[in-house]
Amino acid sequence: MIQLEISAASRVGCVRENNEDMILVGDCFIRNDEFHAKIELQDKDRYMMAVADGMGGHNRGEIASSLSLYNLQFFFNDIPYGMNAGEFNESIIGWLDSANHILESKGLVDLSMKGMGTTLVAFAYYDGDFYSLNCGDSRLYRLRDGQLKQLTNDHSLDNMMGEAKHTSIITNCIGGGCKTSYIDIVQMTNDIRRGDVYLLCSDGLTDMVSDHRLEILLQDGVDADKLCDAAIERGGLDNVSACRIDVKLLL
Repeated sequence: MIQLEISAASRVGCVRENNEDMILVGDCFIRNDEFHAKIELQDKDRYMMAVADGMGGHNRGEIASSLSLYNLQFFFNDIPYGMNAGEFNESIIGWLDSANHILESKGLVDLSMKGMGTTLVAFAYYDGDFYSLNCGDSRLYRLRDGQLKQLTNDHSLDNMMGEAKHTSIITNCIGGGCKTSYIDIVQMTNDIRRGDVYLLCSDGLTDMVSDHRLEILLQDGVDADKLCDAAIERGGLDNVSACRIDVKLLL
């Protein structure tokens, strides 16, 4: 049995007029709100936690992130049990193709939605295994024994050029006119430990709050809403979303 304690929050920030981020936790969608849950998972259960950071201006990024997460939740819940890691990977890659097609189709019908897109980072439990999923520059971190580590790679121009800094120029996303979208999928089952803390977040958090500061806040037990507060206190230049996952029991 696995016990997780989850907090999630998504805020508009101090500059943007609307929130293009969205969070999925199980069957709940979070935007301009916060969420708390304690869950128990058995071997045959499934559970998805994901952050999407929409782009495209006006309300298009908001639509892109929500469409992608609603579609992901439906798809994930419909996956048959019994797939191995390779089959699961192929299934998620198929979903990415479908999600790209959905966003592109919306742009063909309504030109105001042309080019809208979203990042996606997720932490999923399926049939006894944990997986990370990443498309774009939203991030998954792990806090273990007081040390914070970024587990995902940013799909960004800076990362391609070997730069440690972060800008808004991404090289991969869902939609956004990206013709060669890809998704990093990692099976994490053998590297999950009791006491681990995992953090899913949009760049609205990491652009405002340094990794060192995040490490301190997570060590202090700060929940997702307070993490968003930390970004807003430093200017809140973008929408900010965070999902904190504490592994309380792992048998």
